[in-house]
Amino acid sequence: MVDGTVKQEVTVSSEVKIYSVLAYFGVLCLVALLANKGNDYVKFHAKQGIVLFVIETIAGILTLVPILGHIAWMLVMLICGILSLLGMIQALMGNKWDIPFIADWARKITL
Repeated sequence: MVDGTVKQEVTVSSEVKIYSVLAYFGVLCLVALLANKGNDYVKFHAKQGIVLFVIETIAGILTLVPILGHIAWMLVMLICGILSLLGMIQALMGNKWDIPFIADWARKITL
């Protein structure tokens, strides 16, 4: 399990930071990834964004279940929203932050 540690990056340009923040806006994680395929910093944040997007999509499917599905969707979206916001802040600061549990799945994505 990942403990949410922050790994400081040496130098990250403003453009790269913007693309890394974009990676936490749902499907826009794919735009960030495609625009900066060779950049490890963007790739790191995009992989975490992809995992969050997949979780949000699965949560959306849960809304098919009356009442409990909507409650579960709201909780998942709240948690993913908070994690995305924290990821954006870390990306703007130039940090690689391992989102607990999410980073484990993100590392398994090969691009």
